[in-house]
Amino acid sequence: MVVAVTYEDGQVFQHFGHSENFKIYETADGKIVKSEIYGTEGQGHGALAGFLNSYKVDALICGGIGGGARNALAEMGIRLYPGVSGNADEAVEALLNGTLSYDPDTMCSHHEGEHNCGDHGHDCGGHSCGSH
Repeated sequence: MVVAVTYEDGQVFQHFGHSENFKIYETADGKIVKSEIYGTEGQGHGALAGFLNSYKVDALICGGIGGGARNALAEMGIRLYPGVSGNADEAVEALLNGTLSYDPDTMCSHHEGEHNCGDHGHDCGGHSCGSH
């Protein structure tokens, strides 16, 4: 099985569509046999599903993800494990041993006109939540 993780500084990056890097793991017999970090070269949102498909990814671990990206991944047969935070390597190990804590209903509402502070790994800066 090939597993991809949205990746930044060893952690699961929290916004799929803005992920600049994916760490892709090759696994066999329930163990990681190889991993490598790949840059997305500026691709975002819908194009990222094709990017992952080109690496023959079977499963994706991520933080927040929008509906369009969910649909694109589903069309390519990539299993989704959203709502994950923390160390990327540990998340893959947890997936392999059946203990990954994830939330299948995690949605990134950023693109649907709502903004929830903290959902994307950043704060609201100078704007108020829910105002745009």
